[in-house]
Amino acid sequence: MLDARALRPHYGRFLGSGRVLLTGHSHQAWPDVAREGVLRAFDDAALHADDKWGAAFEAADAVRSAVAMQVHRDARDVALDLNTHALATRFLSALPLATKRHLVTTAGEFHTLHRQLRRLAEEGVRVTFVAPQPVATLAERLAVEVGPHTAAVLCSSVLFETSSRVPHLDALAAHCRAKDVALLVDAYHQFGVVPFDDDLGDAAFVLGGGYKYAQWGEGVCFLAVPRGCALRPVLTGWFADFAHLAESRTDAPVLYGDGGAARFAGATYDPTSHYRARSVIDFFASQGMDVDALRATSLRQTARLFEALDAAGLDAVTPRDPAGRGGFVAVRVRDASRAVDALRERGIVVDARGDLVRLGPAPYTLDDELDAGVAGLAAVCASCKGAAP
Repeated sequence: MLDARALRPHYGRFLGSGRVLLTGHSHQAWPDVAREGVLRAFDDAALHADDKWGAAFEAADAVRSAVAMQVHRDARDVALDLNTHALATRFLSALPLATKRHLVTTAGEFHTLHRQLRRLAEEGVRVTFVAPQPVATLAERLAVEVGPHTAAVLCSSVLFETSSRVPHLDALAAHCRAKDVALLVDAYHQFGVVPFDDDLGDAAFVLGGGYKYAQWGEGVCFLAVPRGCALRPVLTGWFADFAHLAESRTDAPVLYGDGGAARFAGATYDPTSHYRARSVIDFFASQGMDVDALRATSLRQTARLFEALDAAGLDAVTPRDPAGRGGFVAVRVRDASRAVDALRERGIVVDARGDLVRLGPAPYTLDDELDAGVAGLAAVCASCKGAAP
C-alpha cells in the first residue's frame, strides 16, 4: 500500500491550506509536478509557436500509452478529447440509427450520457432505461432488452452515485457481439482506482478520463476503440484524416485515417492538459503508484470509512464486499446538499448526488482525515437531525 504521509510533501500547493479533501472520487489534488507540465506547455509554445505540435503530440502519445496500459488495449486504439461528451457523441453519431433506432442504457448513468440519450429520445430514438438496482443482475437485464433494432448498449462499470461495480460485463459484451450491437462502457469511476481485467477483451468501447482518480485534471478523456473498428462518425473533426489533408477535394465519401481510434479524433485542441497529465504519469511511476497499489490503498481507506460510519450510525449504501465497490463510499443523508455546505464550513470538502453524500479518499489522505470527515458528517447530521433511518 502507499504511504500517505510520504506522498503529502509532493502535493504542497493543494494540501497546504489545511482543508480535508475527501474528493478523491471527483477532483483529486494534483501533485506539484503538474504545474511544471503546464509551464512546459507554455515554454514549448513560446519556443516553437505553430511548430509546437510535434512536442504536443508526444505528450498526447504518453497519455495514450498510459490509458492503453490500464485498459489492456493498443495505444493506437485510444482516441483522446477534452471531455467524454465529445467522444460519446461521436460514438453515437457513428451508429446506424437510421435503421436501428433503439438504444439500451441504465437509469444510473452520469449526466453526460443520461442527458444526451434523453434528448435523442425526444427526437424519436427509442431509449430503454434499465433500473440500476439490483446491480448484481444489471448486466443480465441490459442484455434482455437487446433486440433486432438495437444499435448499442451504454452502461457504466462503476455507478457514479453509489460506487457499485457492475458485474458480468463480460457476458454482456459477448451477448452484444453475438447480436452485432455496439457496447460502450463508461469506466470513468474505474480508471485509476480499480484494475481492469481482460474479460471485456476487445469487444467494447471504453470511455473514461483522468479528471478523477488519475490526478490528470481537466481535458484528458479517452475512448478505447475495438481493434479494426470501421464505424464512420457523422460528427468528425479534421484530425480524423491527417493522411489525406493535402489531397484535392472531391465529391467522394469522406475518408478516415488508418485505425479505429483515428476515426474518432476531433480537431484543434489546447495541449496543455496532456503536458500536465504526462508530468503526473511520470510522477506516479516514480512513486510506485500503479493501479494495483492504488486499489489496495483505496480498499483499506474505504474499509476504514465503513467502520467509522457504522460506529456513527450512518447509512452507507456502497457495497461492503471489496470486489463490489469502486473508489468512494456513498452515505444516505437527509438534505445532503445542506450537509455538504455545513461540512465545507468545517474545512471538510465532500459532494452530494441526490440524497447521497460521497466520501472519496485519495492516496495522500491521512487516516485522521478520514475519521474527521465521518465525525464531521455525524455532527452535521445530528445538528439538523438529518441522518436517514
